[in-house]
Amino acid sequence: MEEVQAKHRKEQKDLQGRITQKKKSATKKTRKGINDECERMQHELSERQQAEIAELNGESVEPSEALEDLSLEDRPVEEPPTEMTPSTEPATSEEPPSAAAATPSTKKPNRHKARLARRAAEQEALSAAAAEEAATQTNYRGNEQEVMEKVFKQLGLKEIEVNPDGHCLYSAIAKQLDDSGIGLRPDPSRIILKPTTQSRIETVVSPQHDGYRAVRAVTADFIEEHKEDFEPFMEEPLDAYTRKIKLTAEWGGQLELQAIARAYGVEIHVVQSDGRMEKIESGDDGDSLEDEEKRRRVVWLAYYRHSYGLGEHYNALVKQS
Repeated sequence: MEEVQAKHRKEQKDLQGRITQKKKSATKKTRKGINDECERMQHELSERQQAEIAELNGESVEPSEALEDLSLEDRPVEEPPTEMTPSTEPATSEEPPSAAAATPSTKKPNRHKARLARRAAEQEALSAAAAEEAATQTNYRGNEQEVMEKVFKQLGLKEIEVNPDGHCLYSAIAKQLDDSGIGLRPDPSRIILKPTTQSRIETVVSPQHDGYRAVRAVTADFIEEHKEDFEPFMEEPLDAYTRKIKLTAEWGGQLELQAIARAYGVEIHVVQSDGRMEKIESGDDGDSLEDEEKRRRVVWLAYYRHSYGLGEHYNALVKQS
């Protein structure tokens, strides 16, 4: 029985791997068909393993559970009426039973217990396969957090959590612009803001909570004013791209970081999930600034790939005092 159960666990593990691979490759159009196919594969394997366990237990393989109650073995046998024949000896009620009548009938196998045993074996095989698969998976989240915490400690940085809602990059930038005294309104010598963008900046209630609206608008304006620098790297028309920046929760990336650094005249340092640090320059001549002003114009970000449910995420970082 142990060898059969071990074989069944391996079959369940292999099937789970195939099912996982199929579901990963599914698209919106093919998902239902693949789910049905996976369910059929699981059902067929379960039926075959049940039959093997039943055969090992010495039970007959039954076509389906629903037919068990219709088995002729469960029905009482009706004996044909006996004919009254004259007997040479008078019948007596005190006659001892014959040896054949005294011998008990062979006990039938308990189908209910067999079904419970099969189901328990299936559950055990599935649990073992799941545990083995989990044990072999890489702990990306744990590894990422361990690396990040080590880098923060080396650089003397403290992490500030930002809401993972699609605005995280802009929210993290807005908080640090406000804390450093640079503010959400960029220097007019860097960019001429549109009236709608000025209105967004003026109506910000708290840079930490809704400052992302202002930073998004400034970013979009800067990209539109310098489209020759950004448009070659876009996969869609400029108008559609900047509209997403202004009006949606579309995640920001490399192009947006470049625009923010140049629009606000800041240097952005991004700590990567593998421990590397990426530096985005403002494009200014840093020699003209005092050391204290240089430090004030550095923005720190932590970039995660695996630690948050929605996917990629940015948190703010500040130097520990």
